[in-house]
Amino acid sequence: MTTLLEIAVKAMKDRGFEPDFPPDALAQLGGIRGPAEAGPLKDLTALLWCSIDNDDSRDLDQLSVGEKLPDGRVKVYVAVADVDALVVRDTPLDRHAQKNTTSVYTGIKTFPMLPEKLSTDLTSLNENQKRAALVVEMAVDGQGKVGESAVYGAWVTNKAQLTYNAVGAWLEGKGPLPPAAARVPGMDAQLKLQDGAAQALRCLRHEQGALELETLQPRPVTKDGEVVDLALEFKNRAGELIEDFMIAANGVTARFLSQAGFPTLRRVVRIPKRWDKIVSVAEGLGEKLPAEPDSKALNDFLAGQRKRDPLRFPDLSLTVVKLLGRGEYTPEAPGEKPLGHFGLAVRDYNHSTAPNRRFPDLITHRLLKAALAKGPAPYSRGELSSLAAHCTEQEDAADKVERQVRKSASALFLSKRIGDYFEAIVTGASEKGTWVRVLKPAVEGKVVQGAHGLDVGDRLRVKLIEVNVEQGWIDFVNAGRHEGA
Repeated sequence: MTTLLEIAVKAMKDRGFEPDFPPDALAQLGGIRGPAEAGPLKDLTALLWCSIDNDDSRDLDQLSVGEKLPDGRVKVYVAVADVDALVVRDTPLDRHAQKNTTSVYTGIKTFPMLPEKLSTDLTSLNENQKRAALVVEMAVDGQGKVGESAVYGAWVTNKAQLTYNAVGAWLEGKGPLPPAAARVPGMDAQLKLQDGAAQALRCLRHEQGALELETLQPRPVTKDGEVVDLALEFKNRAGELIEDFMIAANGVTARFLSQAGFPTLRRVVRIPKRWDKIVSVAEGLGEKLPAEPDSKALNDFLAGQRKRDPLRFPDLSLTVVKLLGRGEYTPEAPGEKPLGHFGLAVRDYNHSTAPNRRFPDLITHRLLKAALAKGPAPYSRGELSSLAAHCTEQEDAADKVERQVRKSASALFLSKRIGDYFEAIVTGASEKGTWVRVLKPAVEGKVVQGAHGLDVGDRLRVKLIEVNVEQGWIDFVNAGRHEGA
């Protein structure tokens, strides 16, 4: 039987990725002996920097720290790894990164954009390691407004490598202070200071119409090559902290480049062309949205539905995400009217906070460093246009690879449960077929018998009759309506 790793590698190749690093890139890598020596930079190594990321993340792109100002505002610093200092433009490593444009996380194997010697070591902001970084500095007031800001190079040192789950549980009063934070005097107060600033940023974005969505993407948990579980990861306070800081920092870098007269590679979600379909979805749930696109009204509707029907909210979120349309990269010249990001309700936005994982961030760093040096822009408008289109295509391809492997992993996980019954909810019903989401484990499949009369939102019992691991198919039959449905 084909293994999940073989499925992942095939999916990578089928979607136009290079799953392995070419010989010239590996030769270049062999010549890199240590971390960047970026010369005379501001020394910020004494600050209480920390990283907060996934439990298994080793490619640490950013650190954060806060400083209370006399007027009550918080000066937030976000440090981002200076990957460009080691991965020079138009070298073999850079060409490979430009081809793939992103790390691909399948849950079975991570296909990194850059070799792990770099992304998890020499260009990663690892604990207790002095590293060169680009720092975004911004003053945040109690209402979440960003005041004066700056961008510059600096030396930084990560004092505590933390995780979303551990920090989130502590911030929410559900767990102890993580040991890595407890070992650093003052880190507890530092985390609370950062959390307060992040929550202010978040509240303002929601007031302006930022969408709060929640989709379910089960992650395969493997042991000795076997899928032993399908884990769901939910948002928590620590995840929100980093999300809010990164959105704010990406806004600062976009504005910095425009004010310096440089082109930018913007990340946009356009005003949805299928707004009328979103309006119809709301009407089907007894709610009314305005005829013209309005992110604030949409978010109010979503917030109400989350409270009213939390079980079906992930399916509603997925429907809205599909109707909003995909995010994309697009070049923008100084003085052009920004297209903005409808889902985040922000006007100025690019990607600059994950250069180990995303090529657009590396492009932005090169633009920022050129602007700081008062040199010429390293990319022309034509080059940025081509890169924007390619990065958008590869991001879409990466999503398809990850989705394919998740589906195959789910099919493999259920392969020993043929004939079992599950509680499920209908997530799609059309001429193409009827689809259900099993409540536990969180997998999706097709109702191949007994689908007549089923509609989205119906609760029922289903019986698993067949799986196809290579295709990622999971087939059920309708075993009757759920009691009380």
